[in-house]
Amino acid sequence: MNNGIDENATIAVAKLYHCWITGLVLGLNTHKGESLSAEFVYRLFRRQHLDKFLPGLKKLGLDQLPHAIAAAKYHYFSNQIGGVKVEYFEESDRKAWIRYPPPRWIWAGTALCAVPTSVNNAMLRGWHSHNGVTLNNPRLGFVCTGTTVDGAPGLEGYYFEYDRELSPEERLRFAKDESCPHINPTTLPKLDIDTWPLIRQAKAYRNYSMEYIRNGLPLLLELLGQIEGQRFGCLCGTQVGMQLYDEVSQHLNIVDNDAPAFIDLLEILLRASGDEITRTNNTVIRTAWRLFADSDKPLPLTEVWRAPFSGLLAAHNRFLRLAHESTDRFSIEIRPD
Repeated sequence: MNNGIDENATIAVAKLYHCWITGLVLGLNTHKGESLSAEFVYRLFRRQHLDKFLPGLKKLGLDQLPHAIAAAKYHYFSNQIGGVKVEYFEESDRKAWIRYPPPRWIWAGTALCAVPTSVNNAMLRGWHSHNGVTLNNPRLGFVCTGTTVDGAPGLEGYYFEYDRELSPEERLRFAKDESCPHINPTTLPKLDIDTWPLIRQAKAYRNYSMEYIRNGLPLLLELLGQIEGQRFGCLCGTQVGMQLYDEVSQHLNIVDNDAPAFIDLLEILLRASGDEITRTNNTVIRTAWRLFADSDKPLPLTEVWRAPFSGLLAAHNRFLRLAHESTDRFSIEIRPD
């Protein structure tokens, strides 16, 4: 097997984590109710915001811009780097539009049809409405003018700096009678292919997708409790792995359905995730876990994380199972039931 990690392997990892976060939200909505699903999305995007927004502004060189422009440009550049379809329009120093045309990244494919308005809006409450607070500008708010879950041709809205301080409930406003001006795609900044070759773009998509799971799994355990969170998280993860097996295996050129072939798949996925591993025959030992490198790893968290790989194996060969040790030196072994 070729141990080199190419863009196909990296994209396979990104796709797995991308569908996983969407599946968790849909699963919560179906099995736990719209209110809890919305709370999960709200807390998830607030965590992402608090972790990423200010450091991202500096990294992208946007921290000295007027706040409305800085906020909108942050969404444009960070989402574009992550592989999300996005547009930007600067109307004035105090008003800047951001638009996410279909297909919506977070609600991939037909998942869009199952996302309630309140769950979608929780994303805006968690992130967009809080940019002014984080920037220490109580006059900055976000006005949403359309959402794809309600049938509009994209999620769109604008950051606006008012003449007065906003109350918490005014930081996010909905104005369906307004619409984003026409944006000529040829005028939008593009990623420089020399600076952003395909493998770097693939890694950015991977990192973007994995970040949702890095924040989402601990949050799931907080909301549901460790016992139910582990049960529910494992169910969703297993389902996602089974559904994605054909696509993942094709990306990785996995043809056979025996144990060595699955170990090949597992090794490629872990390496493409940024993990450090060693392999001996049908055993993979991970010595460094990139996703949760700086956090505690309680057993329920590691069990939920393993679930998509169990799902992949179930679709690969239902007469095989994963065996593993619950230690920092994480090992995975394939053996018949």
